Amino acid sequence: MLTDKVKSQIRTIYKDIAAAMPNFRSRREQNYMVAEISKTLAGEYDKQRRIMVCEAGTGIGKSLSYILGTIPLAIASKKKVCIATATVALQEQLLHKDLPFFLQQSGVDFKFGLVKGRQRYVCLAKLEAMIGPEDTTQMAMWQTKPDQSQIDQLKKIHKDYQDKKWNGEIDTLEQPVPDFLWQQICCDKHSCHRQLSNHHNCPFHKAREDVETWDVLIVNHSLLFADLELGGGVILPEPEEMFYVIDEAHHLPTVARDFSSAQASLRGTADWLEKAGKTCSKLQNQLKTTHIIAPVQAMLDHINELVSQLNQVAHFCDTQPQLFANPETRLRFENGKLPESLLIQAENLASASNSALKQFNKIQTVLSEAIKDGELPKHQSETVLSEAGFISQRLENLHKLWKMLAKEDSKKGAPMARWAELITGKQQDYLFCASPIEVGFMLESMLWQKAAGVVLCSATLRALNNFNHFAHQVGLSLNDGSRFLALLSPFDYQNNATLFIPQMKNEPTDEAFTDELAEQILALVEDEMATLVLFASYWQMEKVTDQIIGKMPKEQLFVQGTMPRQQVLTQHKARCDAGKASIIFGTGSFSEGLDLPGDYLTNLIVTKLPFAVPTSPVEQAHAEYIKSKGGNPFLQLTIPDASRKLIQSCGRLLRKEDDYGRVTILDRRLITKRYGKSLLDALPPFRKVIE
Repeated sequence: MLTDKVKSQIRTIYKDIAAAMPNFRSRREQNYMVAEISKTLAGEYDKQRRIMVCEAGTGIGKSLSYILGTIPLAIASKKKVCIATATVALQEQLLHKDLPFFLQQSGVDFKFGLVKGRQRYVCLAKLEAMIGPEDTTQMAMWQTKPDQSQIDQLKKIHKDYQDKKWNGEIDTLEQPVPDFLWQQICCDKHSCHRQLSNHHNCPFHKAREDVETWDVLIVNHSLLFADLELGGGVILPEPEEMFYVIDEAHHLPTVARDFSSAQASLRGTADWLEKAGKTCSKLQNQLKTTHIIAPVQAMLDHINELVSQLNQVAHFCDTQPQLFANPETRLRFENGKLPESLLIQAENLASASNSALKQFNKIQTVLSEAIKDGELPKHQSETVLSEAGFISQRLENLHKLWKMLAKEDSKKGAPMARWAELITGKQQDYLFCASPIEVGFMLESMLWQKAAGVVLCSATLRALNNFNHFAHQVGLSLNDGSRFLALLSPFDYQNNATLFIPQMKNEPTDEAFTDELAEQILALVEDEMATLVLFASYWQMEKVTDQIIGKMPKEQLFVQGTMPRQQVLTQHKARCDAGKASIIFGTGSFSEGLDLPGDYLTNLIVTKLPFAVPTSPVEQAHAEYIKSKGGNPFLQLTIPDASRKLIQSCGRLLRKEDDYGRVTILDRRLITKRYGKSLLDALPPFRKVIE
């Protein structure tokens, strides 16, 4: 239960923050959100199900609400707080602005920091193996032949680390390292060994020592799932000892699904397996112990078996070219069912990869003992450990994929999405993939059942004015004890903004729609100083750009993709500050997380409803599953998804209390189709002008 002491503390902190913050306005919605979070996490509503889903409209101040609603309670309950976000921008805001301010004003003594995954840190053993001793380069460690500038860059960052000018994090590098190069020197769990001479000096482990002392941990959604997949309490503290705040929670279903998927090619995998076999043989020659002989010989047998089976599957695909003859060169297995011949191969590969993984673990155990006994020179042991880690990582992924492909689906839930894609290049290959369609059951077992408490929040969680779609996506129910709260924005939409739906000759499905878009946009930007036009596709954005480029001053138009996003925003704001007209053309990614307050945006144009065409195999499989159950994918998936995205798009206009402007939607289906009214009713209560 929420004690009187914690209640009083929260009220006092709120008053102190109100006094310290310039132009602070006490909001009923914010007070209510703080109280509901605290009560839910304290178990006042349900002692077993301490979960709250909260949609907090723009302007409520949700960051302060969940900080105030969780931290005093967590400290009093001897729990930690984990705040998971989807974007770097929100992480930075929490780290450098919100939490320092709260710490200063609240009087609560707590430590906080940003937790990053292993791959954000350099592995000194890998780095030293790449650059080699002194002025030589270890060419065997490079995946492709390096040029001198790459070698020089690695030598520089190594020296900077030794001289304490760099802390080993990718985000603090003076000069960015190319992605392909960083992947070869970053830390990973498989090649991280205490026997390495650099282990005591490892940047990742140094950072982890600090994490254990923190009361509030900021993470991204991916790191959260990396910990949960390991059972929880491995990278982060134990779920049972932590209150989770999952901000930007509308991303959660997609992140969970992507994290649980697996993929691997056939011939590419066979190639690296053969290289792995050579590494094992080399290891046997390097070690004096006889204990290595039996596991290496067994491992070589497993590798031969795996390569043979992978080649058989590749041959099957080669002899069925018609299966990959569609425009996507993709074969999606209907209802997730592999043909009998492939299913047998998948079961064999799942079994063989599991045996290989177990055998390789034995090799790693012998290797660790040998290094401990000093049987390998230092420079050799570090190279071998890095190579062994790489092999172990690839074997784990290989087993995960074929296990997912071979697994029998539960009759209670959705089947797995399974597909293969043709890869053309130096050699014809096939990429096999598997992904869950729905992740609710996984979240239930990994998080909802384990956590001390969870708050899921975002400005847009509802679709069509209800939580049904989101709740189903994340495995919650409106009557399972979880709390659902929708808090409307305090903004005066009626007086500050107009929703304009002009007369159009064409609907988006008509060929002439793109030409009419260009005409309408030209008319709508006339005499306007700050415009954002959101397109549903790059193709349409480029077509419209080509049509209008000569009909307005070129310097006032900024098109997504022609320069980095931040540069687009910086130049747009500079023109607005100088009193010059500025227009931004963007696609879906500009409809979320884009903050252009005040005079930086007064004219928002949405070209068409954001209906997603199910092009990915997972989306197609999901639609297929709903049809098989007698449902309607358009009504159950497409419409709710479009509703949420349209609300997000329209949310770009009013960012602060005194903002103003006009939203124009150039899609008459809002008026002509039956579903249009539902989409309109779910939007903020703008003053409406419909031609």
